[in-house]
Amino acid sequence: MSEAQQPATGEGQQAIFNIEKIYVKDLSLEVPGAPQVFLQAGEPQLEVQLNHKAQGIDGVLFDVAVSVTVTAKVADKTLFLVEVVQAGIFQIRGVPEADLPQVLGIVCPNILFPYARETISDMVNRAGFPPVLLAPVNFEVLFQQAQQAQQGGAGADGPRIEIAH
Repeated sequence: MSEAQQPATGEGQQAIFNIEKIYVKDLSLEVPGAPQVFLQAGEPQLEVQLNHKAQGIDGVLFDVAVSVTVTAKVADKTLFLVEVVQAGIFQIRGVPEADLPQVLGIVCPNILFPYARETISDMVNRAGFPPVLLAPVNFEVLFQQAQQAQQGGAGADGPRIEIAH
């Protein structure tokens, strides 16, 4: 039986996962106090926010985006604020419907996050600051926390992970 004649889903069908495109969806850098911020003494405090969103494009293509915002402050002065939305288009076929949220919430962000880390480090360095090297993120733990928060009725306290079909 040719591939075109095989059912779209079913037992025994091999799962297919392809990266179709990885791209920067949005990028922003602000240095609100320049040039005075370059004369500030003190160790900057970093605040990092991480969000994830996935949506279906069609039956097998999904757009997944990881948003990372880094704000650096010394005392009450903002040195810089950088935000990147790193996205990818993924082809996913033959994955059971019950497993799709894990693929979109764990596997895809694990692929995208290193690109976001590199973009942030590069942008901060180009702004005249030492590069920011973000620690790796365990998206499996974040996914499990988001699932527990949804089941427990918790709201904005946990990481935001949205999956839309």
